[in-house]
Amino acid sequence: MQIDSLNWKILKCLQSNARQSNAEIGRQVGITSPAVSERIKKMEDAGIIEGFRTAVSYFEAGYQLKAIITIRAFMGKLKPFLEKVKTFDEVLNCYRITGNENIVMVVILKNQKHLEQFIDQLIVYGETKTQIVLNEVVRDGAVIPIKS
Repeated sequence: MQIDSLNWKILKCLQSNARQSNAEIGRQVGITSPAVSERIKKMEDAGIIEGFRTAVSYFEAGYQLKAIITIRAFMGKLKPFLEKVKTFDEVLNCYRITGNENIVMVVILKNQKHLEQFIDQLIVYGETKTQIVLNEVVRDGAVIPIKS
């Protein structure tokens, strides 16, 4: 499915506030509410829109630390880790990457002790490096049209 300029406008509206009504989006982009609904449905069906989520403040939810942890997996430990990581409640995102490290994860933790306990679970799979997030400069940036 091609994303035309009208669909990009709809996506921009949804990315800024997914809770706004189709009528409000329609007013912003210049089409009717049913037309907005139809376009959104087509983009969902095509896999362009993957879902709608609620952003939760980890800090306000009681977590004191957000960290980025990279792992350089030991020989034979990458595949077992890729299964195990799915069971960790602390992991917000996990990516298999190129380079010296195999994995990068974004995690939230209650405190420093929780971080220590979490790393203890990881070190059986590989060498870890941890960076504590001080603040988010850009969070969930919008996907915009590709410039030709």
